[in-house]
Amino acid sequence: MAEFPEIPLGRGKVFIPIGDGTEMMDTLYPIFRLREEGYEPVVSGPEARMYNGVMHEIPPGEGVRWDITREQASYHVRATVAFRDALADDYCGLFLSGGRAPEYLRYDKALLELIRAFFAANKPVAMVCHGVELAAAAGCLKGRTGTTVAKCELDITSFGGTYVDKPCVVDGNLVSGRTWHDNPFFLPPFIRMLNAANPR
Repeated sequence: MAEFPEIPLGRGKVFIPIGDGTEMMDTLYPIFRLREEGYEPVVSGPEARMYNGVMHEIPPGEGVRWDITREQASYHVRATVAFRDALADDYCGLFLSGGRAPEYLRYDKALLELIRAFFAANKPVAMVCHGVELAAAAGCLKGRTGTTVAKCELDITSFGGTYVDKPCVVDGNLVSGRTWHDNPFFLPPFIRMLNAANPR
């Protein structure tokens, strides 16, 4: 179970929306990296409660091959604020993690309004894997270039954006990666973007 002490960190808060089925490698890595850089990652959900994380992989070396991602239970993460109680003005950046959660969260009107506010204010936004579904549902990808896991390419192109198959794509305030395997490639430019907007 991942619960993080509410220790104020000096460089600002980064908003991280999650729900049941959030991918743990997509979520915990940025939480730890942001804290290391002096940012306060604020995990949010439809309600302020504990959420069930998952692990996604195509298992290697099994007798019967999986052509799609298999989902297994993983760690739990607590959201400390509900979407409806959050204000984009209180945060310096937004991180959209993946997993199954975005498939359901993209219907949450309060969350979509928050995402639009981050984009409208040109604040740094990072998205990985299925996190693209949230930016797409919020209508924020038209005319933008980004990457995501290959099976979500349509979540960019069907919403007026351009898909590029690379470990990291930077387009203005938007930084994107394909999967958690790209964490070392797209997290550094996202952090540099946050640092530029929030100098020590």
